[in-house]
Amino acid sequence: MAAESAGSDEHDEIVQRESWEHLKKQINEPVNKVNIANINDIVIELFGANLIRGRGLFCRSIMRAQSLSSSYTPVYAALVAVINTKLPIVGELLVSRLVLQFRRAFNRDDKSMCISSVMFLAHLTNQRIANEILAFQVVSLLLETPTDDSVEVAVAFMREVGALLLESAPRVLSAVFDTFRSILHEADIDKRIQYMIEVLFQIRRDGFKDSPIIPEGLDLVEEDDQIVHEIALDDDELDAQDGLNVFKYDEEYAENERKYSGIKAEILGESSDSSDAESGSESGSEGDSESGSDSSGDDEDEDDSPKAAPTSETPGVQKIHDLTETELVNLRRTIYLTIMSSLSFEEAAHKLLQIKIRPGEEQELCNMVIECCSQERTYKNFYGLIGERLCKLNRQWKNGFTLAFTSCYENIHQYETNHLRNIAHFFSHQLASDALHWSVLRVVVLTEETTTSSSRIFLKILLQDLAEQLGLQTLNERLKSTDPNVSEALVGMFPSDAAKSIRFAINYYTSIGLGALTDEMREWLKTAPAAIVVKVIEVVCEIEGFQISKTILVT
Repeated sequence: MAAESAGSDEHDEIVQRESWEHLKKQINEPVNKVNIANINDIVIELFGANLIRGRGLFCRSIMRAQSLSSSYTPVYAALVAVINTKLPIVGELLVSRLVLQFRRAFNRDDKSMCISSVMFLAHLTNQRIANEILAFQVVSLLLETPTDDSVEVAVAFMREVGALLLESAPRVLSAVFDTFRSILHEADIDKRIQYMIEVLFQIRRDGFKDSPIIPEGLDLVEEDDQIVHEIALDDDELDAQDGLNVFKYDEEYAENERKYSGIKAEILGESSDSSDAESGSESGSEGDSESGSDSSGDDEDEDDSPKAAPTSETPGVQKIHDLTETELVNLRRTIYLTIMSSLSFEEAAHKLLQIKIRPGEEQELCNMVIECCSQERTYKNFYGLIGERLCKLNRQWKNGFTLAFTSCYENIHQYETNHLRNIAHFFSHQLASDALHWSVLRVVVLTEETTTSSSRIFLKILLQDLAEQLGLQTLNERLKSTDPNVSEALVGMFPSDAAKSIRFAINYYTSIGLGALTDEMREWLKTAPAAIVVKVIEVVCEIEGFQISKTILVT
């Protein structure tokens, strides 16, 4: 009995761990793709996950996303505001973590983290999740002993929260700007910081018209539904509850899941299971006699039907289709154990090729190699060498990894940062070793509209790793190859159709240290106006029926 109970507990823990990994994906994926257009759908999708159990995961995910994409801070704050109205425990935890993160960053003089934290706190204050007193405490701490960095952070904070303070606490705002004025005239600060303060005063004179309290399209919560958390900056009892970020076995897992199902049904307006069961039992009891007679009649019909004929009349064996994917799960397990039990990449590749794979499931081997690589804490060259060996042995595996690259890039927002880093290193190894053709990059379209923060991080790591392995000059030659297949595939990475897209690509490559790749795009921008004028003249002349020589046209 003891052995059976131990086995049952172990099975329950495995089930809960799988549920925890699924919960991570349920939270990370919507957070990474939220924007103003789809925020209502994202809210419903997030409430479908157990946010009470996964509140630590949600806070960690949204803080990470906000630090990587600060321009989306108002969107993230609006998302939290809606969730806070139904689950205030989530909003309280997020504010507590942001306050603790800001305190750590301030003590360590980490300016970028300070700016990220105060920006999020400012918009949470605008959404009435955090109290205005917290905003005053933050700016007071930053200006207590003014330095260039602390004043810069304070200016950035006031630009975001100033409109709210102007409306709700004008005296507090006047006191803050008096402090800024004294710093401007008396403190020894850099000219750049002085200019930032003067710009802030001009913004205040304009009534913060360019920094509204809540941007258009993000005012999703009624004033009566707002729940404000009274959290102070100097509260020594704040707890980040970091234990919520990791898996823990829950002895009352089923009961807690059932409770959240009731909460979710109440939030989303779904009918509860109990009411469904009651209505089902009532309808069943009322129609027992009818359903009984109908079912008996159906049984008689089925007995008379050809489907119930004896096996002697239906020659052959009926084929059974396994819809539980048990064989597929066993195949993935075999591939995983084979990789993990190998001492070298040659041994792993040899063993993988010996596995009997049913037709149509070859792609699973490629996917499992990439998945095993992504799960490592840091990238291991072992997986890149396995992929290279498989690609060079058989075109079948090369095509499989090509499809895997497309799938990974299109769903890159579903991966955590560490996972996508490992995947980027894996594919950079394949490209650098020519195991994969460079035309796989045709899926990349580098514009502001078609990329996300996750895809830009992935592309950054991929290109920087290629530059490190090949050298910047060789990388430039590969990307500017005369091979028509490569040049056609890389049109999306080096746009030439619109000036806006070209500037975005130039800024992106320059910011990641690969500005040498942008020479042709910079030349295109210089000559673009003349080219556009010539094209317009050609079109007009063609319409009017004129004939103009190329010499005159160029002149």
